[in-house]
Amino acid sequence: MDKSENVVIDVRNVKKKFRIYYDRSATLKERILFQKRREYEDHWVLKGISFQVQKGEAIGLIGENGCGKSTTLKMLTKILYPDAGSIQMKGRVSSLIELGAGFHPDMSGLENIYTNASIFGLKREEIDRRLQEIIDFSELGAYIDNPVRTYSSGMYMRLAFAVAINVDADILLVDEILAVGDAAFQAKCFTKMQEIKKRGTTIVLVSHSLSQIEQICERSLWIEDGTVRMEGLPRDVHPHYMKYMFQKNHPEEVPETEEEEQTPAVGESGEDANRWGSREAIMDQAVILDSDGRKRSCFSPQESFTVHIDYSSKEEQANAVAGLAIYRSDQTYIYGTNTLIDTSQPITLKRKGSIDLRIDSLPVADGRYSIDLALHRPDGFNYDFWKNVCEIQILNNSQAPGIIFLPHHWEVH
Repeated sequence: MDKSENVVIDVRNVKKKFRIYYDRSATLKERILFQKRREYEDHWVLKGISFQVQKGEAIGLIGENGCGKSTTLKMLTKILYPDAGSIQMKGRVSSLIELGAGFHPDMSGLENIYTNASIFGLKREEIDRRLQEIIDFSELGAYIDNPVRTYSSGMYMRLAFAVAINVDADILLVDEILAVGDAAFQAKCFTKMQEIKKRGTTIVLVSHSLSQIEQICERSLWIEDGTVRMEGLPRDVHPHYMKYMFQKNHPEEVPETEEEEQTPAVGESGEDANRWGSREAIMDQAVILDSDGRKRSCFSPQESFTVHIDYSSKEEQANAVAGLAIYRSDQTYIYGTNTLIDTSQPITLKRKGSIDLRIDSLPVADGRYSIDLALHRPDGFNYDFWKNVCEIQILNNSQAPGIIFLPHHWEVH
């Protein structure tokens, strides 16, 4: 099949402006008497965005506030229209952008399900089939028959999310809404997103959580000042974006000379391209140890190993996080975690010390896997990000294809 035939989102040189009035008149009388109040300037939010998304692909849009991410998403949903360029979409579209738009406060949750789902294009019989699943997902129970105006903000958002996520759309557009409800419900929403992706739904996700994008998306688009600055694999794009944001928000800490530069600019090569950060705390070395404390790089899927990190810090950091991510040789994201996820508490980095992460097994298929490590604050401010810091090889005698290794045995009777 021609690859172009598989494109379901085609955005070509799209530009969008908003008209900003200096002192807009509120009435017809003011417009006549104070014509100068009608003076305005055009603010171009998008200056020529182009990208394509294949059927079943998930892409993430990243960038600082005001760069044009949400505007792009709203044009994909036809909430807004471009001033120049073209957008082509194929299939049913569901959006998780302005949750609950169209909900009537005096109608019950049940009535609003039918109203809101019909806005997404579902017929009555389709809503009937999905009704119980929507109610169960929203966790509203008996409250589903109460007027929406009696709901808490969390209940309201859960119901809106449950409707939008159960539309069975061909294309799902998501804008910063995976923080709905409490922690348990957020985890359920994220799991549901992964299920939707596995079913072949095309996803465009706007999020400031780079880890969410890395777990869902195959590609990231970094939008800066209305144009695409960089696109590619999330783990290739995100370090450059994080470095850019660090330098912009902490200009006083940016090295003044080339000799002090920690990481080459985007597009340059060199050993340091895999590492950057403020260097308030750094990883002096990272090694893989076997169960006897010896350095090794080859393991079977059932063997345990330890990632050992020696670090040093300019001063004690009482609010730190250590993180790890594992990638297959083709850049497939295998697993990631950090100390904050696992313990819900930050760690303290001393002037000198070490961190050990013991992994009981790595049940993946035969192949080579690279490890990224990071020391950072809970808000994502990086002290030291080290990409491809070490490599591990998994040797599986069965040579089974796929991504994971499942312990198994056959019985023939």
